[in-house]
Amino acid sequence: MPSLVPRSWPALFAATAAVSLAACSPTFNWRETPIADAGLVAMLPCKPDRADRALPLGAESVKVDMAGCEAGGATFAIAHASAGSPEQAEAWLRAWRAATRNQLANAQVTEAPATMKRATAAPPPVRLDAQPQQQGAAPIQVLWFAQSQKDGRVSLYQATVLGRPSAPEAAKTFFDGLRLP
Repeated sequence: MPSLVPRSWPALFAATAAVSLAACSPTFNWRETPIADAGLVAMLPCKPDRADRALPLGAESVKVDMAGCEAGGATFAIAHASAGSPEQAEAWLRAWRAATRNQLANAQVTEAPATMKRATAAPPPVRLDAQPQQQGAAPIQVLWFAQSQKDGRVSLYQATVLGRPSAPEAAKTFFDGLRLP
């Protein structure tokens, strides 16, 4: 007796199941992610990629480690550097902010003091919001902050959202999810 199920049924079922599972997966799959060894925990909307690179901060080349991922049309990232003293931290953070502003030369930029629980008062937390003037260019939101370590070093952070997330509350969730020990 011939089968009533077409031979292509298993392939059709597998394809339908894959599409259904993809449709059920959340765009923003928030997870706690430790950043560097300094204790910061961040909420990221996806599994982060990690990398490090040398970043010119003033006259120095500084090792910066990064964790970030893309979700819902935006990139969410945290960069970390470790300064040897509060004075060095202030100088590096000024250079980091200036380098970022220089890359946003034609953008409408707003920079203002920010608050961050357990962050140092010097250098103080600073928030930058930029809307590039070019058609189709992605907006950027940045938060810089620092925390003193027990050994006298100062951990510097740059938290960034590049792009316009598909969920309006995603950037707020990201920034509100940053926790210093």
